Order: sequence, then structure tokens, then C-alpha cells
Amino acid sequence: MESQNTNINSSSAKPQLMVAYYQQDIAWEDPQENYRRVERAFDLLAQPVDVLVVPETFSTGFSDNMAAMAEPPMGPTFQFALRMAQKHNALFVGTWTVLDDSYSMPETKAVFNRLHWVRPDGSYGYYDKGHTFRVSTEAAQLERGTERKCFEWLGWHFKPAVCYDLRFPKWLRNGKDMDYDVMLLCANWPASRTAAWDTLIRARAIENMAYVVGVNRVGVDGTGIPYSGHCAAIDFKGLPISECEPEKDQVMVAVFEYEKLQRFRSRWPFYLDFD
Repeated sequence: MESQNTNINSSSAKPQLMVAYYQQDIAWEDPQENYRRVERAFDLLAQPVDVLVVPETFSTGFSDNMAAMAEPPMGPTFQFALRMAQKHNALFVGTWTVLDDSYSMPETKAVFNRLHWVRPDGSYGYYDKGHTFRVSTEAAQLERGTERKCFEWLGWHFKPAVCYDLRFPKWLRNGKDMDYDVMLLCANWPASRTAAWDTLIRARAIENMAYVVGVNRVGVDGTGIPYSGHCAAIDFKGLPISECEPEKDQVMVAVFEYEKLQRFRSRWPFYLDFD
């Protein structure tokens, strides 16, 4: 594990960051099949990348059984994530539910929807979803995270976020010191609310002067809810760099340029007036 990294403006950042994201059709409550799908999808990449991102609860789907299917912190999905990070020499980012014994008390469920970032050398960090979705069974099953985090990879700084967090701009707010360069958002966001998804990922990019990668699933889940994906990498102006085709199981790659980001922030220092 690691502590939060807060020294953000980095002169040692890799000039171009290659981010691959997978608009996955998740097999319902079938981790082994989902491991196969993710590995097969990223094996099709034509070039090396720096970051691999998958949707929220990529190994099971957003299930009513998420708490029952929770794993120990270093369980099989973590081991798969580490294997993928090592295979591609890239950071692996995704969420799955974790039963964390360090929180075990009679009054807490101690199960979290936990976003992990796993490096090839085995080091890792995590962020527990801050806003569990009360319109589903998630809020009744899982604990809410209480800590906002950023982390570093290749000199870039990242804000992890999970699905429903997207609706809460204060929770995701960049600081006057520019706490992060890229927001990585893993989601299971239903097709019925696609317009909100498209709008909010662009709004978060614009207001935080940062790149945003919104990674959502496709297909129909085990409860009959359809998902249309609309995965996209958005630049700091709110413009798409790359986008997946709606409803298609697909991997896309986006290239983020550090100098362009810093030049924009210098030319338009809106962050100095952040509340």
C-alpha cells in the first residue's frame, strides 16, 4: 500500500501518457469469464500503453450479491490485476468489492466498492467509493468511503472516482495546487441516463482543468438493465480525444500530452480562483 501523493506539478512527467480503456460487456457474477474477456481485449492492443482501465465491478457486474461476492484485499481479482499490470508493464485500474477485516466492528459491514490501482512492481493503492448508489441495493450492502485521494504514476497525478461519484463535483474538485492531471472514472452507468453521463464527464474535465477517462460497461446485466457504454477520454477543454462506439464491446486508446495540459493551465489560470 501507499500513502496519498500530494505534490502534483511534476517536471519529470512522461510527455505522452497512453491510456487504454475497455468498454466491457460484463459476464454476470462470473469472475473467471470476465478475467478472460479483459485479458483477451487488452491482448489486442497494437502498441504498448501506460495505463489499463476497466469498468466498475468489472469481474462481477453491479450485482445485488456484491457484498456476498466480496474478496479479501489480496484476493483473486487483485492477483489478476497484478498479472495484467506485469504482462503489459502498465498501471491497472478497476473496481471490485472487498471485505476489509481492518474495519471489522459490530456496527460496520466492512465491505467496500474499492477502486484499485496496481503497478507492475506489485505496489498498489486504493480508493473506496465515496457515494454508494442509494437507488440500488449498493448503499444497503456496502460501506461508503470517507477519504478523497490522488495518486502518481509516471510523473502524472490521478484522481480515482467511481460511477455515482460523478454527480458530486465538490467531492471531485481539483485544488488550487492542481492536485491531479487525470480523473479515472470507472462506472456501471445505465443507458437510461446516458445524457447525464455524457454531460457530466465533460463538465468534470472543464471545471477541473484535467483530462477525464470515463469507462462504462455495455450489454444487459443480470437484472435486465441495459448499458450503452459511451466510454470516452476527454481533454481539459471538454473535447473528446477518443470515444468508443455505443453498445460495442471495445478497447480504445487515448494519448494525453503533459505539455499541452500545463500550457493551457498557464494561459488560463482559472484554478487560482477556485473556491
